Amino acid sequence: RVKSVFVPAAGKHIWAEFKFKIVDTFDKAEIFVGLSDVETAILASSANASDNHIGWQCVTDDGVLLFSAENAGAGATKAAATIAEDTYIKLGFHVNGVTSVDQYINGLKVGTSHVTANIPVVAMVPSFVCQSGGTNDPIMHIAGYRIFQLR
Repeated sequence: RVKSVFVPAAGKHIWAEFKFKIVDTFDKAEIFVGLSDVETAILASSANASDNHIGWQCVTDDGVLLFSAENAGAGATKAAATIAEDTYIKLGFHVNGVTSVDQYINGLKVGTSHVTANIPVVAMVPSFVCQSGGTNDPIMHIAGYRIFQLR
């Protein structure tokens, strides 16, 4: 969605929420859901190749999501959730300017997950990846997402 651009900045909060599920099989599924700079391959060789992003990823082919934020190649991942096959999960975050990022899972705040050093300050767009790390064919169903930023 390169027409929907969000840039974290001091005093400009961003709220984002994504609802999706993986069907067919999540075994060997490699997933990214969130905001990323424009990339043709966000996930490559079972690793996140985006230098600037905020979102959830699974590159271990086991349905375990990690909440990740990376600014110019300096990033961190935090525990998030494990998905269940054919079951919707709602993931959200609140970017407090360029100070912190709070993570929400199914509407519940699970803590401040990232700090200033990991918040990208470049244009990012809503981004989704669902690919196989093997021969399986996972399918992502997106039930909707919404992203707002204060001007």
